[in-house]
Order: sequence, then structure tokens, then C-alpha cells
Amino acid sequence: MSRIGRLPVAVPAGVTVVIAENNKVTVTGPKGTLEKELPAEMEIKQEGAEIVVTRPNDLKRMKSLHGLTRTLLNNMVVGVTEGYKKVLEVNGVGYRASKSGNKLTLNLGYSHPVEMIDPEGVETAMEGQNKIIVQGIDKEKVGQYAAEIRDKRRPEPYKGKGIKYADEVIRRKVGKTGKK
Repeated sequence: MSRIGRLPVAVPAGVTVVIAENNKVTVTGPKGTLEKELPAEMEIKQEGAEIVVTRPNDLKRMKSLHGLTRTLLNNMVVGVTEGYKKVLEVNGVGYRASKSGNKLTLNLGYSHPVEMIDPEGVETAMEGQNKIIVQGIDKEKVGQYAAEIRDKRRPEPYKGKGIKYADEVIRRKVGKTGKK
């Protein structure tokens, strides 16, 4: 049995879960509504204040879908109650970020500023000039947008310049040494 798949998903008070045909799940909570079509092979049942995911047989595909389905459901429940947040840091001389409306402007040492518009369901906020906070209720969208921002200038291993996640550790390299 899948250790993760076996765990029931706790549904906190104030969250409603609607399981329609073909495993189309709608989760509504204080922060908003999320809708996702989960694998149809899995059996999703609501039992009181928790949701249980079961699989029809022990084929390799079913085993892998079991844990995935449960995790996706849990992510939806956590998203509508607490939401998700990623913090990015901009490091480097002259590197900075600014926000106006829903447009994020990044100055990253290129000849032009890089402008990015927040996708639907994801919000960015600034903390000073070098901290970008990406937040939203959909874990997938938050992570994807944060990765896209980081991709504009990834951290380099010599000086650590670039955009990195706040909890990311950059493996540093030693620069070249001069001849004597």
C-alpha cells in the first residue's frame, strides 16, 4: 500500500469539497475555489471530515497514481485554507526589482528591464528592492511563476549574483588564481 495514498485528507471547518463524476473535484475555502480533474481510475470518497483515496488494483500505474491523487487533493485543501508562498531574493550590484500594478519589472544587468505580468491567481509583492514574494492558492501556479522569475537570471556559482529562492543554497566555486 502507498504510505502517502493511505493517509486520509483532513477537511478543516469552512472548507467544502464537491466530488463530481469523472473525479472532477472542487474545493472551496476562505481564500477561494480550486477545481481539478483528478485521475478517473482512483476512488475518492468523503467520509465525514476527511477524504479517503483508494485504488482499484495493484498495478504499477495505479500505485503511482494513488499517492499523486491524495497529494493533489491535500494541496488543494491547504491552498484554499492557508495559501502558498515562495520568497525569491535578487542578489547582485545594480540588480533590483520593482512592482507597479500587476507588472513586475526586473533590472538584472541586461540592456533592458525585464517585465513580467502576474498570471491569474498568482500575486507578487515586494519587500524592499531585492525580495520578491510570490503567493496564491494554487501550489502549481505559484511554483511555476516563481521558477519563471528565477529563470530570468539564475544565480551563478562565483559571486552568487542572480535570482535565488530564499531557502536555496548556492554551491560556490573558487575563481581563477593569478600567476606568481
